[in-house]
Amino acid sequence: MTSAVVALDVGGTGIKCALVSGAGEVLHTERHPTGAARGPAAVVETILDLASGLADKARADGLTPVAVGLTSPGVVDEAAGVAVWSANVGFRDVPLRDLVSARLGLPAALGHDVRAGGLAEARLGSGRDFRHVLFVAIGTGIAAAHVVGGQGFAGAHGAAGELGHIVVRPGGTPCGCGARGCLEAEASAAGVSRRYEATAGRQATAAEVVALAAAGDPVAIEVWTETIEVLADGLVTAQTLYDTEAMVLGGGLAEAGGMLLDPLRVAIRERLRFQREPALVHAALGDEAGCVGAALLALDART
Repeated sequence: MTSAVVALDVGGTGIKCALVSGAGEVLHTERHPTGAARGPAAVVETILDLASGLADKARADGLTPVAVGLTSPGVVDEAAGVAVWSANVGFRDVPLRDLVSARLGLPAALGHDVRAGGLAEARLGSGRDFRHVLFVAIGTGIAAAHVVGGQGFAGAHGAAGELGHIVVRPGGTPCGCGARGCLEAEASAAGVSRRYEATAGRQATAAEVVALAAAGDPVAIEVWTETIEVLADGLVTAQTLYDTEAMVLGGGLAEAGGMLLDPLRVAIRERLRFQREPALVHAALGDEAGCVGAALLALDART
């Protein structure tokens, strides 16, 4: 029988679920609401039920579930398998790996959502031809994952890669972390939408702002131009710190494609001094990256 890994990518709004082969091929996908408003204990029960259901689905399809991979947002202690802290889900020191392993009777691994996505992109996606990769997820928030030789680095306390909380505009927009002018506050999808509403006096999603800018709307062009400038400042800081070969951009805002990547390449190039210019590429795995990365973590833990 073909083996499969049960994979869950837990987010503040939804949980992406998959069965993934040992080669990283997605065999089956599901999506379910997180239901974070019910509290962290209820979310944990949902995760356990979904993982169990996926294992049953695998067996029904003639697959042998061999491990479970999970991701969580926030601060994750990957070595201990503990979701230390997550504002979106409400986790506080939840031993998620051991809880899932006990429920399913399978080995399990827990990782950070963005680092898992970065691992998948570095090994199987747009970063596979590079040794040093920085995966940057630009969505509702902004975070990064540093992957070298196919291995991600979590930092001493599980909090590495919080690129979104580099201050790029001192005294600027208040950020959820308590600082002002963070990259996430200024240039995430939420930041783009907020700045457009403040300037234009009407609401628009980040995707709508991009479309309006492409159509010549002057306010949208102003907002998008500033977004590119802010992102360039943040990414040049990241390049100064990490000296990467490639930056792989994922998340909702990266779906702007050439509207983002083309001017961003120019803005980064203008800011470089001694730093080497990284290749700037679009993520290949889309929203399946987290599940694929979770499965890779589980497979790594078995070897």
